[in-house]
Amino acid sequence: MAKLLLISNGHGEDVSGSLLATELKKIGHQVDSFPLVGKGNAYQKVGIKVHGFRKEFSTGGIGYTSILGRLTELFQGQIFYLARSFLYLLNIASDYDLLIAVGDLVPLIATWISNRKSVVYLVAYSSHYEGKLRLPWPASICLRSKRVLKIYSRDNLTSEDLTMQLNRSVVFLGNPFMDPVLTPRKKFTERALRLGILPGSRRPELDNNLLMILRVLKCLPNSFLSNPNFSLDMALVNAIGNQELLALVANDGWNCTDKSSQTNFIKLVKGSCCLKVHRDSFTELLQSSNFFLCMAGTATEQAIGLAKPVIQLPGRGPQFTYSFAEAQRRLLGKTVFCAQENSLNKRKLFTETANLILELSKQLTQDSQLKKDCAKEALFRLGSQGGTQRITSSINQLILQYGLDQ
Repeated sequence: MAKLLLISNGHGEDVSGSLLATELKKIGHQVDSFPLVGKGNAYQKVGIKVHGFRKEFSTGGIGYTSILGRLTELFQGQIFYLARSFLYLLNIASDYDLLIAVGDLVPLIATWISNRKSVVYLVAYSSHYEGKLRLPWPASICLRSKRVLKIYSRDNLTSEDLTMQLNRSVVFLGNPFMDPVLTPRKKFTERALRLGILPGSRRPELDNNLLMILRVLKCLPNSFLSNPNFSLDMALVNAIGNQELLALVANDGWNCTDKSSQTNFIKLVKGSCCLKVHRDSFTELLQSSNFFLCMAGTATEQAIGLAKPVIQLPGRGPQFTYSFAEAQRRLLGKTVFCAQENSLNKRKLFTETANLILELSKQLTQDSQLKKDCAKEALFRLGSQGGTQRITSSINQLILQYGLDQ
């Protein structure tokens, strides 16, 4: 049995890390975690010990790509927090036989400075962004280190690209974060057409996202909204409670008409528009919806991985901005749709997004080509189910090969 430490830096990375940790624990290894950002809730939920200071930031990560994100990080003290975290890691790293970095440059550097053997799952980088991956300095130096026993990529294009760049094997075995949503769950009541809504998870950005989404929905024609075969369903995190939600949307004229204690959803209604807001039903919503309106990161990737088309609604940030949405389209391909950027005219943005909803609903019911495109992109961009087991099996072979289980 080996002692393993998972190091990750973000909500989506923690989810993947927790899945790998759970599977490695089943094999018989002792597994702990070190989430560099956030509280490590994904690890806690599956009973994995959490190290670190466990502070949550509104940007959801370190080294965020937008200018606003970087400024937010500076004001929130992330640089000092990161330095303290690295020192903490250096104090405990020698207790572990193997470090597993999940994410981007930050956990990669953390494992490198620890001077321990490691493996790296580069879930945050893809050659789909530019055609050729431009790794930030000093990622290439770290990845070429002999202490890095194996590198796993998030897609096949990246594995081929990095294998050439680094002159060493980089493999694609699948994405663990896709496994939970690809496992069949009990679905919602059947509808001919369901629009799933994913507003993100971090406040206060979430509050602004919700108001923007509701304004898009009000741009949909009454004839469309009143169709009994059409359903609007939103997956909402518990970071915002029902009372806070109702207070937030009341000024826009939305009311709650159904708040039964026997269900895990409420209904928000304004005129002919009825939106079901679901709690603790994220996977069920993903599997039951035909297409999505998204202001999210990992959740959008999971929707694409399930072969469902996605409509983006860029917000004010700090996460889901126009630049983030544009990068996400390059990552996930042609089944991600977005209205043209027009930051000076929000009404036009809402109207054009509503028109995209109408257009995709027509394609989904009348044209089979969109579904074929979605299936092709899902496999090409995210891979098939079983990534968790394939990666953990590979890690276990490395442990045996290098005698790390002594």
